[in-house]
Amino acid sequence: MEQFICSSCGRKYEITPTLWKCECGGVLDIAKETPKIDVAAWNAYPDSLWRYFETMPFKKDSRTWEGVTMGEGQSPLIVLDSETPNSYVKVDYMMPTLSFKDRGAAVLMTLAKELGVKKVIADSSGNAGTAIAAYAARCNIACDIYLRDTTSPKKIDQVKAHGATIKAVHGTREDIAAAAQRAVDEEGVFYASHVYNPYFYEGTKTYAYEIYEQLNGVPDSVIVPVGNGTLLLGVYYGFKELYENDLIEKMPKIIAIQAKHCAPLAEAYRNGEETAQAVVNEGTLAEGIAIAAPARSKQILEAVRNTNGTFIEIEEDEILDARAELSGKGFYVEVTSAVNYAGYLKYEKHPDEKIIIPLCGAGIKSK
Repeated sequence: MEQFICSSCGRKYEITPTLWKCECGGVLDIAKETPKIDVAAWNAYPDSLWRYFETMPFKKDSRTWEGVTMGEGQSPLIVLDSETPNSYVKVDYMMPTLSFKDRGAAVLMTLAKELGVKKVIADSSGNAGTAIAAYAARCNIACDIYLRDTTSPKKIDQVKAHGATIKAVHGTREDIAAAAQRAVDEEGVFYASHVYNPYFYEGTKTYAYEIYEQLNGVPDSVIVPVGNGTLLLGVYYGFKELYENDLIEKMPKIIAIQAKHCAPLAEAYRNGEETAQAVVNEGTLAEGIAIAAPARSKQILEAVRNTNGTFIEIEEDEILDARAELSGKGFYVEVTSAVNYAGYLKYEKHPDEKIIIPLCGAGIKSK
C-alpha cells in the first residue's frame, strides 16, 4: 500500500482507517511517482473508470474493485450544438447516483473495503453524500452522512434510500464538516471525505483520461466548477499524468467557475494570493460549490495558474438563465451544474477553441 504525505510539512504516514489529516493540520496527498501509463493495458479492463485501474495506487493484483463498481465512468462526450462544433458537454450525470461524485466514491470506498473498514462518516452538500452512501451500501459498510438541514429534499431522500443515517446540521457548510470531523475522531472510524482523502481524486482524475480517449487528444480548455475542488484537482492530476507520459503535448487551460456570492478562490486568484482566505457565504443557488473556506485552496490555485487558466464568477440570475438554456438543448442539469454553462457563456473563447463543459449532476436532484 502507498503512503500519505502532508502537503504542508512533508511528513509521511502509513495509510490507516482513521488517518485523515496531518498532525500539523495539513491535507494529505498520496506519496507516489507519476504512474507509467500503458494504454494497451486499458482494454484488459471493463469499459468503466476502472479501465484505468493500473494508474491507481492499488496493488496490481487487487480485485476488490470488482465487488464495488456499478459501472461508473465512461460518460458521453457530446457536441453542445451544431453551431458550436468545438464545444462539448461531458454528461457526467449519467452515473449510478446521477453525479460525477461517483468517480471518487467508487475508488475511495474500494480503499475502505481493502482496509477492512466497518463504518464510514462523510459530510457533503448532497451529491458526495449520496455517492458515498450508495457505495457504502454496495460494500456492506455502515454509513453516516452529515448534511445541512436545508439540503435539497431529493438529495436527502436519495441518501436515505441507500440505508445511510443522516445527521442534519444547522449552520454553514464548514459547520457541517466540523461536526463530521468531531464524530470521526470520537468514534475512531473512516472519514470518507471527498476533500481530505486523496484517493477520491484518483477517481475524479479518470475524467481527464476519458476525454483523452474520446477526443483522441487534448482539449484547449476545460470549464470546471469549483467549491472544494473535487473535480478540478482530478482534471488537473489526470491531464498532468498524461502529459508526463508524453501522451499529450500540452495541458488544457482550467477555467474555474465560482458563484459570486461565495467565491473565495476567485478572490484569492484576483489578489495573487497563494491560499484563499475564508469568506462569508452570502447565499447562492449553487449549493454544491458554496464552500467559504476550501481546505485545498493552495493546490486549486496552483492548478489553475499552472495551466494558464482563470476564474469566472457567476451571478445568481445567470445560473437560472443558463439552466433554462441548457434544458432547451436537451440537457437537464441540477442548479449547481448550471454554473458551468453560465461560465462557458461568459468565457472569452476563440472560435476554434476546443472546450469541455462538465454536466455534473442531474436536474432531478434539485428543485
